[in-house]
Amino acid sequence: MIRLGEAMMILELHRQGLSVTAIARRTGRDPKTVRKYIERGVEVPVYGPRTTGRPSKIAPYMEFLRERVSAFPAIRISV
Repeated sequence: MIRLGEAMMILELHRQGLSVTAIARRTGRDPKTVRKYIERGVEVPVYGPRTTGRPSKIAPYMEFLRERVSAFPAIRISV
């Protein structure tokens, strides 16, 4: 991932007529990365919160654990 300033520099060099390869050499980035940011334009990437992809490993056992712990009222389980 590159910063906004570097993306602006890539776009400016492209506007000046430099090739993707020349921009890649000058910035030290891969030509595919340069091409991607030229196609994307000034748009800054937006990252949101990640979704959980899998359930907890103890999820199948939570009911059993709650039953066992209920014998000890001082202990609480939070999930």
